[in-house]
Order: sequence, then C-alpha cells, then structure tokens
Amino acid sequence: MPSLADRTMMRVSILAAGLALLPAAGVRGQATPQAVDSVVRFPFVDASNLEGRPFAVPRDFAGALNLVVLAFTREQQTDVDGWMPTLRGIAATRANVRVYELPVLARRYRLIRRVIDGGMRSGIPDPAVRAATITLFIDKSPFERALGIPNEEQIQILLVDRQGTVRWRAAGRYTETVGGQLATRVASTP
Repeated sequence: MPSLADRTMMRVSILAAGLALLPAAGVRGQATPQAVDSVVRFPFVDASNLEGRPFAVPRDFAGALNLVVLAFTREQQTDVDGWMPTLRGIAATRANVRVYELPVLARRYRLIRRVIDGGMRSGIPDPAVRAATITLFIDKSPFERALGIPNEEQIQILLVDRQGTVRWRAAGRYTETVGGQLATRVASTP
C-alpha cells in the first residue's frame, strides 16, 4: 500500500491535471454595479455543495436574501476572496442573509467532478464554507443569457431573494464603494 505521502502526491497530481483543463482567466477589472431594470430570475440548477449535499439552486438558498458570487475560472478566486469579508460582514448584520460561492463550470467537466470538488474541498477547512460552496456543472450559455452575463471575464456578485429574483448585481473585483452600495441595498431590502 502506498504511503500517506505517496497518496497525497497522487491526489495533488490528479487535482493539478484536472485544474489544468479548466479555462484560464480573462480580464479582471474593478467591481461595477449593474442596474437590474427588469425582472431577472436565477435559473434553476441541480447541483451539490462541497459537503456532497444535493442542492437545487436557487430554491435551496437558505436566506430570504442571498449574496451569490459566480466565478468562471480558477484565477478569479482572488477576486472572490476579496469580496468575502464584506459579504460575510453584511450577512452577519441580518439573520436572513446567506452567502454562497458558485464556481460555474461547463457540463463536460462533470466527468472529473470528484477530482475538482475534492480539490476544492481539501483546500477549504471550514465545513460552513464548504457547505456554502456549490459547484455548477452546466450548459453555461443559457445560464449566462438568463442572468444577463455578457462574458466570463469578471466574477458576478448577485443579491438573490428567496424566489430567485436578482435584486442587485455587480461584476469584478471588490471596491469599498460598490461594497458600500451593496450593504445599503441589503439594509434597505425588507
């Protein structure tokens, strides 16, 4: 039987091979809020979180308001991490607000789902964060069209209510100005 070190190296090699298949990042810009002029609904997606729990998005979002971060490439994790302190701070101010991270991958990556989810799971020691990380393996074009996402160059930050209605959105890296606008929007939403 291989040693623990050999098994760990094997897992890291498999993870690296799987992640190498994922698309590279595009342009990264500062966050910009985007108007939600018409009713935009979050599309229904069957998925599972990193704890392995089946999840029907957006139906199973736990909050009356949900702060949802969509990321499309592994390099965008830095941008996601830049938003998380503010998002968690906003959620801490209201009992009915939850934060979710949704890596969005093409359906073809389902073949290596266990490798991808396993790699992410091993990099996230906090079970609450793993439970709130839901990997979507989907047909991306219809999903992005439904949400009005023009491209995958920037992460998307969405405020989604219990019915799946997008109440606010921004794209890109965190800025204090846009983070403050989101906090104000959450505070003013019943």
